Amino acid sequence: MTERVATSQRGAANKRAASTQLDKAEKRAAAKAARAKAAAAEKRKRMLGIVGSALAVLLIIVGIAWYARSGDPSTPAAGTNSEASAPGADTPSQVAAFPPLPVDADPALGTKPTPTAGTGTVSKLVVTTLIEGKGPAAKSGQTVTVNYVGVTYADGKEFDSSWKRSQPLEFQLDTGGVIPGWDQGLQGVKIGSRVQLDIPASLAYGDNPGNGAPGGTLRFVVDMLGAK
Repeated sequence: MTERVATSQRGAANKRAASTQLDKAEKRAAAKAARAKAAAAEKRKRMLGIVGSALAVLLIIVGIAWYARSGDPSTPAAGTNSEASAPGADTPSQVAAFPPLPVDADPALGTKPTPTAGTGTVSKLVVTTLIEGKGPAAKSGQTVTVNYVGVTYADGKEFDSSWKRSQPLEFQLDTGGVIPGWDQGLQGVKIGSRVQLDIPASLAYGDNPGNGAPGGTLRFVVDMLGAK
């Protein structure tokens, strides 16, 4: 009897020991699984951070590229009828910098002039040199590049300007592509010069031209930038 009790007690002890070992194993397994889950979550977090940073950099690059493309809009064509361009001339030259000054030009040519109203009556073309350039004189038949401001002589009101388009005008001199006052007044003007042209209506658009062109006597200040 005593032996059976002892055996029964040993069996119960063994069961308790086995149960304790099983509990410890389960806990270790649970702890290991928890650590693995935490590590996986941390890895996902790091990957999401890397992907987010890469997307941010990509967006910045795309934004810079878009800004670079859109920062150089096309310029409106000069010499349209609606603007009553001084000479109604050819398509102006495309330039990278404005104004494209000649070598050794007076820095004043980089600033837009401000013509004023005239006095008295203008019966013939009057050419006044405001700045004398150092380059060769423009000749008949050459293609010249100019900047200009045009105002009505009586009140000095501006009606056209290459400066407002940030684009000089290019045309062939003395071929009828511009008003006679320009064809006549710009021949012999040295490259790098700024001249004032007081032009009577007979050498401009007439007294009542219509189509938006100014009538009467006109005054232009013209910068001779190049000739070829």
